[in-house]
Amino acid sequence: MTISVVTGANRGIGLELCRLLQQRGDHVFAVCRTATPELEMPGVQTVSGIDIATDDGVAKLAAALAGLSVDLLINNAGILRRDTLEMLDFEAMVEEYQVNALGPLRVTRALLSNLHEGSKVAIITSRVGSIEDNASGDNYGYRMSKAAANMAGVNLHLDLAPRGVSVILLHPGYVATDMTAGNGVSPVQAAQGLVARIDALDAASSGTFRHAEGHRLPW
Repeated sequence: MTISVVTGANRGIGLELCRLLQQRGDHVFAVCRTATPELEMPGVQTVSGIDIATDDGVAKLAAALAGLSVDLLINNAGILRRDTLEMLDFEAMVEEYQVNALGPLRVTRALLSNLHEGSKVAIITSRVGSIEDNASGDNYGYRMSKAAANMAGVNLHLDLAPRGVSVILLHPGYVATDMTAGNGVSPVQAAQGLVARIDALDAASSGTFRHAEGHRLPW
């Protein structure tokens, strides 16, 4: 049985990823700060009270998963604090960096002993972290944190390749969640695309930045 770990699992894309993986037979560990009734389904084990932006939080996660062989780790947790040049909140930007960029790195490092040859690590990032693709500005904190997450993902690819662990950076598309005020494609559709990309991940495609639909995105 495939063992999958999903962060940010209690709503939106994370919740749909848990449902999709559970439906295909994975045993899913749903990691979140606050558990929700929607996570109560056979084959899904909730690990709540986890703040992936803190060392204590990821240490608690590592303890909960101690000795477990993880086949798939999906770093999905993320936050968006909208801003403009005229209205910058630097404390909010630091919070975005802690969750969006350092969070996936903290979690992956904390679970290194759980990963094995053939394991896969996915980071749900965003094309707004692409420097080449930026044509609209604004959202400084979110853009910068996602660009940093992309760099972390490439570094992880290089460092984990000798262990036989593959890493992919994925943009889910513009998804109808709390972040987007309900605008965009459904979380179900986004999750289906993300899982398809993860299933196709191998050593040759490790370290790439892709849209959930499959095409590569510019850095």
